[in-house]
Amino acid sequence: MRIPPGFNTVTPYFFADGAARLLDFLVQGLGGVEIGRHMDGDRIANAQVCLGTSTVMVSEGSPAFPAMPASYYLYVESADAAMARAIAAGATKVMDVADMPYDDRQGGVRDPCGNLWWISERLIDGPY
Repeated sequence: MRIPPGFNTVTPYFFADGAARLLDFLVQGLGGVEIGRHMDGDRIANAQVCLGTSTVMVSEGSPAFPAMPASYYLYVESADAAMARAIAAGATKVMDVADMPYDDRQGGVRDPCGNLWWISERLIDGPY
């Protein structure tokens, strides 16, 4: 099986109304690095962003593939710093950062396109 470098067996794929705005949030708000963008005229047909060890893809929603918000769990070095960065980049807080009983420090935001992000810092080595 061939998988491009930076991708995983399962790769999140965002269809968004305002794909450019979502790409800006992924880079500015979550610290991602845009690694590719393919256009179809003025429409973002497909873009790729690396977030830590994962790559996600983004396309502008269309009648055939409408925008659909989802929920994502993102591990970061510092949940508090990552939450502040996401909010500064236009996210809306949905849950304060707090220590969870499953040994993550976590908070939640909704990005400008309606996706939920559970921003989490692992507090221990080991499984849940």
